[in-house]
Amino acid sequence: MKLAIINPNSTESMTLKCKEVALKFKNSDTDIWASNPTNSPKSIEGHYDEVQSLMGLMQEIKKAEIWGADAYIIACFDDPGIEAARELVSGPVIGICEAAMHMTTVVASSFSVVTTLNRSVPIIEELSHKYGMNKFCRKVRAANIPVLSLEDCENEAIDKIEKEILTAIKEDNCEAIILGCAGMADLTIKLSQRCNIPVIDGVLCAVKMAESLVGAKLLTSKVNSYAAPLEK
Repeated sequence: MKLAIINPNSTESMTLKCKEVALKFKNSDTDIWASNPTNSPKSIEGHYDEVQSLMGLMQEIKKAEIWGADAYIIACFDDPGIEAARELVSGPVIGICEAAMHMTTVVASSFSVVTTLNRSVPIIEELSHKYGMNKFCRKVRAANIPVLSLEDCENEAIDKIEKEILTAIKEDNCEAIILGCAGMADLTIKLSQRCNIPVIDGVLCAVKMAESLVGAKLLTSKVNSYAAPLEK
C-alpha cells in the first residue's frame, strides 16, 4: 500500500520526524510519502495558524492522490482540514488526534493528553468532545513548550513533558498519556519507560490505523457528508 503523511506546517524537520516514525513501525509492504506545504506557518498553534495552513494542506493532498496514495494522514494534532480532505479523495483520511484517542481506549479506560501550549488545550478539548471521547479523556494539559522548540532543545523539552505526565498520573488518575503534537512523535518509548505508563503518539497510531483500513478495503463514504466538492 501507499501511505501519504502530510504535515500541514512548513517545518521540514518535523515532516522528516513523522516519516522516520512511520518507517520504523510500518508494515514491510507499505510505501511512505511524506510532505509539507511551503506556504503555511512554521508551526500550527491556534485557530489562525490552522486556517492559514488549509489551502497548502489541500494541495499536498492532491499531490499525494496523483502519487497514488491509498490512505492519507494529516500530521497535526489539531486535525485541521480532515473533513475537507475526505471530500477530495476516496482513500481513508486520518487525523492523528482522532487515531490516538480511538486506539488508546482499546488499551486503557482513561487517558490524559499532554500538548505544547495552553492555547492548544481548548482545541483538543473540543476534538475530544467531537470524537465522543469525554468519557475517557480525564484532562488536556500543556507542558508550555512552543512547537518549534521540540526541534531544537530535545532534552529540555522531554524534561518538561515528563514533569507534566507525572503530574497527570498523580492528579488525573489516568491510565495512559497521549502526546498532543506531531513534533513529539519520537518521544513515546523513552517517556513510557521513564514514567511507567503507556505514552501514545498519534502519528504511529494513524499509520497502523491506515494500514488496517486499507487492508480491509474500506474507502471514504461519498454519500452526503464527504461527497466530492461541487464544481463552481
